[in-house]
Amino acid sequence: MKPILVAAAVSLVVSILFTPYLIRVFSKQGFGQEIREEVQSKHAAKRGTPTMGGMAILVAMWVGYLVTHLTVADEPPTASGLLVLGLTTALGIVGFLDDFIKIRKQRNLGLNKTAKLVGQLVAAVLFAILAMQFADRNGITPASQHLSFIRDITVISFGAIGFVIFAYIAISGWSNAVNFTDGMDGLAGGTAAMVLATYVFISFWQLRNDCSLPQGPMPACYTVRDPLDIAVVSAAAMAACVGFLWWNAAPAKIFMGDTGSLALGGLLAGLSMVTRTELLMIIIGGLFVVEALSVVMQIVVFRTTRRRLFRMAPFHHHFELAGWAETTVIIRFWVLAAISCMFGVGLFYADWLAGAGTFF
Repeated sequence: MKPILVAAAVSLVVSILFTPYLIRVFSKQGFGQEIREEVQSKHAAKRGTPTMGGMAILVAMWVGYLVTHLTVADEPPTASGLLVLGLTTALGIVGFLDDFIKIRKQRNLGLNKTAKLVGQLVAAVLFAILAMQFADRNGITPASQHLSFIRDITVISFGAIGFVIFAYIAISGWSNAVNFTDGMDGLAGGTAAMVLATYVFISFWQLRNDCSLPQGPMPACYTVRDPLDIAVVSAAAMAACVGFLWWNAAPAKIFMGDTGSLALGGLLAGLSMVTRTELLMIIIGGLFVVEALSVVMQIVVFRTTRRRLFRMAPFHHHFELAGWAETTVIIRFWVLAAISCMFGVGLFYADWLAGAGTFF
């Protein structure tokens, strides 16, 4: 438990202290956010607010993780932890390039779709290939070729090539979903913090009920390679988001930009694969899923009927254009995110109770 607490504490402090430094530097350099034309009347005052604040989240995560391993951790960094952090960083770099182009060209369009998809593809393929390596003494690799809900569904196996394709779909899907959600002050950061807190609980519970513990397999145990290190990564990322939220909450002093949103989406996808909870993540991250679906539905309906399903997509802008105050939308969406997380935890715990023979 101590490594988890240390990772969270260090990451929180770094995030809170480093973010205002980025605000000063980016403001001086003129690294300001451009605003979409459709919502300029609502967000005109935000034009020029420093962006690329996701760098603070990435730095805080890494510092929290490394300090933990240099001080209180009994074991060195693991394959699972480093792979998830590497995936997060790689997508953060893609997002940074996207943000930087937006700033230089003074427009709300950065990397084109092809370039962004290529960046996501490279990051996903590298992660998927490496995640099937590094088996521990029990033969467990960071990720599995099986589809998973709360554990691997052994009857559904992708195979090596199929898993690479699945990983790309999951990673690009989650990174874009978080990116869509990042349209209001603190909305994506607050939601991500809740999801990551959920994964601190899940990975810690997997640690306490690990099938490879010396006393032997227990009822409803979990086959995960590095549950403690996954919990450390989740705690560091959660605290980094909370620290960043101090400056990103309305009225935001800085935006995370694609640097943060793409990185956090990749982080969530990576966590779902190394904890064997890929389908459960759809429930836990339900708000991100709804935001992404609203964009897809808007496009499909408009192309088939030439009419808009929502006033504007992603979904949060629909309510804003309907007259809701921005803070009202944010808080209510946070409530929905919290409900999704609690429901996901409930399913996870109910499965454990049922497997242990104590459910009902």
